[in-house]
Parts: sequence; C-alpha cells; structure tokens
Amino acid sequence: MLKEFREFALKGNVVDLAVGIIIGAAFGKITTSLVNDVIMPPIGYVLGRVDFSHLFINLSSVDYASLDEAKKAGVPVIAYGAFLSTVIDFTIVAFAVFLLVKQINRFKRAMGHVEPDLTEKACPYCLSNIPVAALKCRACTADLGV
Repeated sequence: MLKEFREFALKGNVVDLAVGIIIGAAFGKITTSLVNDVIMPPIGYVLGRVDFSHLFINLSSVDYASLDEAKKAGVPVIAYGAFLSTVIDFTIVAFAVFLLVKQINRFKRAMGHVEPDLTEKACPYCLSNIPVAALKCRACTADLGV
C-alpha cells in the first residue's frame, strides 16, 4: 500500500497540483495585501477618510467605539468592512485567473492546439472514430450498446 501511495503522490498531476496550491496560497497573500494596503486606503480616503477594515454594525445595546473593542467585549457584530475587503480581494483573484486562462488558451490556439471533437469517440475494438451515441461500430460492427 505504501508503494502504491508513493506512485500516486509522485505522479505528475499530483505534484503539479501541489505546486499550484502553494503558489495560489502565496498569490492569495499578495492579493490580500494589495487590497488591504493599496486599494482600500485610497477608496476610504475618497469616501471621507473611512477605514473599511473597522466598519461594523454593533448588534448589542452597548455602544463601542471600535470593532476591536466590540470583539474584545465578545458582543455580536457584523464586520461588513472586512467583508467588503474580502469581496474585492476575491474579485481581483478571479479576474487574474480569468486573464491567465484566457492567455493560456490564446497560446494554445497560436501553437495549433485543437480541442478534441466531443461528438466522436474511439471504438474500443477497432479504434475507429464513431459518434458518441453510437450503439454499433460502423467499421467493425461491434456491439457497443448496453
């Protein structure tokens, strides 16, 4: 079982996936910093010197001057400022991934890569191309139905 696990773990796809997860985590940290440290401060400044990370709705009857005070007191709050920052963070990451996939697809088309025709499949007996819904191979007449 250990040998099988090692073979599975060292397959190219698993290693590529692990590298992608590590790079994605690092990219997430960079994006979070971009949103919190570069994008949100100017937006807050334009909107009247508002720090989005401290915006909250207090759900208790006692008033608190800051989100930190409310959290230390353990009162329920809706930290919508942090939520807005997270939404902007997600939007930036999603847009970056979109641009990356779009660029990869452009390179594939430029290099002559053609997506496989999903309307045909190979006959398991003679390997001729046949329609996906075929129940009998037109080349070798093998029965493909259920």
